[in-house]
Amino acid sequence: MLSRGKVIVLLLAAVAAGVVLSSALNLSPHCSAFGPDSARVEPAAISRMVPIDIPSLFKEVSPAVVNISTTQVVKLGNRPMVRNPFGGGGHGDPFDDFFNNFFGGRGGGGGAVPREQKRKSLGSGFIVSADGYILTNNHVVENADEVTVTLLDQSEYKATVIGNDTKTDIALIKIKPKSKLTYVQLGDSAHLEVGEWVVAIGNPFGLGHTVTAGIVSAKGRIIGSGPYDDFIQTDASINPGNSGGPLFNLKGEVVGINTAIVQGGQGIGFATPIDMARSVMGQLKDKGKVTRGWLGVHIQKLTPEMAESLNVPGGKGVLVADTTKDGPAEKAGIKSGDVIVAFDGKTVVAEHELPQIVAATRPGSKVEVRVVRDGKELTLPVTLTEMEGASPEKGGSAEPDSDAIKRLGISIQDITPEIARQLNTDNRKGVIVVSVQEGGAGDDAGFEQGDIVRQVNRQPVANVAEFTKAVNQSKGNKVTMFLVERGEARIFIAVKNK
Repeated sequence: MLSRGKVIVLLLAAVAAGVVLSSALNLSPHCSAFGPDSARVEPAAISRMVPIDIPSLFKEVSPAVVNISTTQVVKLGNRPMVRNPFGGGGHGDPFDDFFNNFFGGRGGGGGAVPREQKRKSLGSGFIVSADGYILTNNHVVENADEVTVTLLDQSEYKATVIGNDTKTDIALIKIKPKSKLTYVQLGDSAHLEVGEWVVAIGNPFGLGHTVTAGIVSAKGRIIGSGPYDDFIQTDASINPGNSGGPLFNLKGEVVGINTAIVQGGQGIGFATPIDMARSVMGQLKDKGKVTRGWLGVHIQKLTPEMAESLNVPGGKGVLVADTTKDGPAEKAGIKSGDVIVAFDGKTVVAEHELPQIVAATRPGSKVEVRVVRDGKELTLPVTLTEMEGASPEKGGSAEPDSDAIKRLGISIQDITPEIARQLNTDNRKGVIVVSVQEGGAGDDAGFEQGDIVRQVNRQPVANVAEFTKAVNQSKGNKVTMFLVERGEARIFIAVKNK
């Protein structure tokens, strides 16, 4: 079991002398909307055997894998001295070195800090059209002042960010090539099997076009990085700088985008399924942003005990804890205590599935939602609206959903069962900080990624909804006080309200 201090999810963009951490869902499978088929990398006609055909796979697809470097001018505010949560403290302490490298020197240190710095970072991406569209992680290019793409032949191009989606950590960028480019084919992550061989190609630690191989270790992983967690876990070596790079099956199709690792983990990497990325990419190309459907329910896991008590056939579905006032669900007659078992003809089994299905449905669509109420199945027609400031269909979101939280500059998430297991705790009350905006009010006050907030202004908060309500109520105060758990320590953090 991982200790609390070792479950920080490391998003993989490498920086200058070290690595910096970042925050941390339709086109045809052939991407024909992006360019002519003539430039597409075709998969081999026969199945590959491991390891004989990995060299030929690399030769076929590597021209479509790119290195991405970014430059960002960062304005630094006055920051408190923050000790690393692993302890230590003397010069030469290896954990201090670790924090200095991975957190940009947050572990302390002497000397004056410049008010403005240029930060350079490295990541990966892959070409999805002959005319230069490239898919990568949002955290690779987020807030960059300049993005440079280097191809296999070492030619360099300045790139433009076409659009980005923070909720899924996906970005679409574009270069203007001198001629048609080789690009990759997108596969089908839904039918990817556990145990299937996969190959990762990217730019780890700036070592361009590095290829590693492994298997799919698991699917549907929830790691607390956002509201649409549904990661592919793989033991193909993934390191800082691999962010945004492709995860291939042995046909040469992209099945995932390499996105995250677990600190201290060996052979534990996570990739965003390409099925999720495909729909996001299409919207980013067409509109520069992503619009999502919104149902307006707060849901929770349906335990076997709950299923038995509510007389739910098969014991599968998600429990509606509450509905948003005047939201689509409430207007359609969905009530607290209902169990949603199907949405728009798609069976809903697990808690994390509903937010993804709803979000992928076009706003304004009229869909049928099948619920179990008092042991009886009901089918209710619901007209979805567009998700704007509202939270996804879940107990919480990694995105701030109020002006007060936006000013605070942190992203939060409910403590899911998976996160609780990683934290080695039975206490799921509170919220976990999944990202901190550089230079924001929360950053200046000392919030760190991985902090667990238990109280706001001395009042316990159990989830994102209660946290948001408490922060909003504190707007009239000069200071908002937060009780935070960091590793084995409990500390108060005071944030001045502007």
